[in-house]
Amino acid sequence: MLGSGAALGLLEQAMRAALASAGARLLEAALAGDDGYAGPRAGCGCGGQAVYAGSREKAVTTVLGPVRITRAWYHCEHCRHGFAPRDRQLGVAGATASPGLAEMIALAGAEVSFARAAGLLAGLAGITISARTIERSAEASGAAARAAAADEAAAIRERRIVPLPPSEPVPDMLYVETDGTGVPVRASETEGRPGKGEDGKAGTREVKLARLFTVSRLDSKGRPVMDPGSSTYAFTFDGKDALARLVKAEYLRRGGEHHRQVVALGDGAAWIWSMAEDLYPHATHIVDIYHAREHLTDLAAHLAFITPDPPQWLEDRSAELDAGDIEAITGAARAYPLDGIKASDLDRKLGYFERNARRMRYQHFRDLGMFIGSGAIEGAIKAIVVQRAKQSGMHWTTNGAADIIALRCQHASGRWDELWPASNITPAQLRAAV
Repeated sequence: MLGSGAALGLLEQAMRAALASAGARLLEAALAGDDGYAGPRAGCGCGGQAVYAGSREKAVTTVLGPVRITRAWYHCEHCRHGFAPRDRQLGVAGATASPGLAEMIALAGAEVSFARAAGLLAGLAGITISARTIERSAEASGAAARAAAADEAAAIRERRIVPLPPSEPVPDMLYVETDGTGVPVRASETEGRPGKGEDGKAGTREVKLARLFTVSRLDSKGRPVMDPGSSTYAFTFDGKDALARLVKAEYLRRGGEHHRQVVALGDGAAWIWSMAEDLYPHATHIVDIYHAREHLTDLAAHLAFITPDPPQWLEDRSAELDAGDIEAITGAARAYPLDGIKASDLDRKLGYFERNARRMRYQHFRDLGMFIGSGAIEGAIKAIVVQRAKQSGMHWTTNGAADIIALRCQHASGRWDELWPASNITPAQLRAAV
């Protein structure tokens, strides 16, 4: 029988199902020893006193399968609600999934669509859960992650929490990059908001994302190398001011003031530099060179009707841009007499370069071993937002998208286990506890 690969696979599945079933019964028996009885009265969340009202059963789905637990039940005359203290002890108050299963659901639901997550859990863990249940559970976990992150950020900004300095040796440079993208949402989420659609209505809500990471060394060609595992993220759907508050907290949490050099890298939007000047005024500002090249190409197209050799003109200006010689670019552009709308448009296009001249000294930045492109944040936008929240046919509620993105940020920041304390328990600790 075991000579057949297919037969072995069936045997494995049968053994897993049998072990899970046996484990569920053992777990059920272990939980039966304590029903959470807290005496004839127990404090209610409303401030009143709830009275013991007998026992009630509850079905809980665990990583081993469904189990039934019996809990002491209390009813509060003041708020007319009931509760079981045992539910809070076990982490299943208001939920039907155990903490261990809730973590599995959160991870699967954050990585793939809820329907695919249901299939993965069934295939890999032998647990049958509907896509709708996965959606509700994952979003609830994401909401908890958002609330915890907001509380932590507020405590850090208000100095109620003072983070420890980063471990020695402190990385030389800390980068802060920001960007945004639209997430497709339901029509009710954009009511009254102007958009780019043919009907003038918005079909997306913008999420702003920040990525903080460090650089400690250069490669053999003198190019900066991002420190592995050094990236952490902050995001919001609530606009630039909300992002600035979150970035400030993350900057302080990571000990930003202890790094020799802080670099703010962005696409040239004014709010990015305003945030940087407020949060880390000593930082070096760099406009992403790829955005600068797009603006230069647009400038060359604007002057193509008057320059003798437009391709050559763009090539020459591109070399000046790479060298960080912004004055040469503006001088070459203004060498041609324009008036009317052409002159006004030229002033506007050159304004981008003139306002950001000090942020475009690209050769100087290269010589200092700095990144000059925002590939890190663009990659983060794709990995954290696009791959999960912008797939074909998806239309989110803003809160639902925020909940899932919060889970993805938590995971990408290497802080997943902070949401699930039990994940920090090692097998050795489990053996010692038995």
